[in-house]
Amino acid sequence: MRLLIDLAEHPDENHVSLASIAGRQGISIRYLEQVAVILRRAGFIRSVKGSSGGYALARKAGDITIGDALRVLEGDMLVVDNPLPGVKETKLQRCIRTTVFDRLNERIAAVIDRKTLASLVGTTDPDESYMYFI
Repeated sequence: MRLLIDLAEHPDENHVSLASIAGRQGISIRYLEQVAVILRRAGFIRSVKGSSGGYALARKAGDITIGDALRVLEGDMLVVDNPLPGVKETKLQRCIRTTVFDRLNERIAAVIDRKTLASLVGTTDPDESYMYFI
């Protein structure tokens, strides 16, 4: 996610090198290379080869939801996986899953699918910021 956010924070640059992102974010360049391959294949970023090459967002930051990116990078964002086919749940397990875990999964999805990459760049979330009066 930090790779995507860094690219969104530098929209004026045609291409950003992974080395500069690694330096700014304090992340291993080898790790970023692996993540960049996944994001490029999924269509989130594009690459430019050559000495002045690098990476850029393939779509507008406002068109990339945090949920889509996280699912590509991490898989389903479930608190607890759904039961496997053929595995029988007890009544207690089903009750806990439907009343707690399914609701948590829905709320997590609602938050990450509502937030876009653009919403994370250059602004603070009003729900998480504090206002002080003197």
